[in-house]
Amino acid sequence: MTPLRQRMLDELRLRNYADNTVERYLDAVKSFARYFHRSPDRLGREQIREYLLHLVKDRNAAPNTVQIHRAALRFLYVKTLGRQWFDEQVARTRRRPGLPTVLSAEEITRILDRTTNLKHWTMIATFYATGLRCNELRNLKVSDLDSRRMVIHVRIAKGGVPRDIGLSPILLERLKIYWRQLRPKDWLFPSAMRPDQRLELKSIRMAISTAARRAGIDRRVTPHVFRHSCATHLLEAGADLRTIQVLLGHADIQTTALYLRVSTKRMQAVASPFDTLALKPLSDTGGENPE
Repeated sequence: MTPLRQRMLDELRLRNYADNTVERYLDAVKSFARYFHRSPDRLGREQIREYLLHLVKDRNAAPNTVQIHRAALRFLYVKTLGRQWFDEQVARTRRRPGLPTVLSAEEITRILDRTTNLKHWTMIATFYATGLRCNELRNLKVSDLDSRRMVIHVRIAKGGVPRDIGLSPILLERLKIYWRQLRPKDWLFPSAMRPDQRLELKSIRMAISTAARRAGIDRRVTPHVFRHSCATHLLEAGADLRTIQVLLGHADIQTTALYLRVSTKRMQAVASPFDTLALKPLSDTGGENPE
């Protein structure tokens, strides 16, 4: 590890950044340095601009990906190297908010029914039943399942704010089957090759993607899609936004309100004002062209 990388790592740890954020920031800075074949402390604003444009134009990176790279470089230059010109000189990428991908209950059932690997099945079921983020599920320990109080302790969460969420009785029964067969000791979903360590994030994402393809889902399915689906289906079942906000661990309820835009049942339940008009019936036997 280079001295600069170690220094940045120390600064991230000093500020108590989440492990997932630390990994992504370091990887982003490594990609930046590799692009120019030079140490970042010998590069400046013009190279940063060129690199971010490269992500947009050449790699067709999503706005969220560009934002992550910018945030990583900002941390390096502002927090680690003390170069305060960054915010003024490096433009932010505008995000155009889109609608989250949501699977139907039938699609989720199909994915589960066609997943034969018990660990993968249990991960998918847990994602959908709890709405956990990928890194939150990855960091679950066997001891985080409290069957007496019927809660799951999410100790490593986004923003460093732990929370408790309800444990589904049906999920608990499936988790017991999983535990009896695979006997995880510490991490709930350990690495197959290194049982004392957690699964890698990319391994979880690959398992989810493979399961969706096997079920004939032609859309891109990630762990977060199950989080979106869980929230949307809870909303359609009558749960209020505040409850869903606490379950998902959203700091701002406006983030949770996004699911109002993708709840088809709620949209279909709202009558159009057109339906209240007292209109004369139209004849379907001919007559004037309505154009």
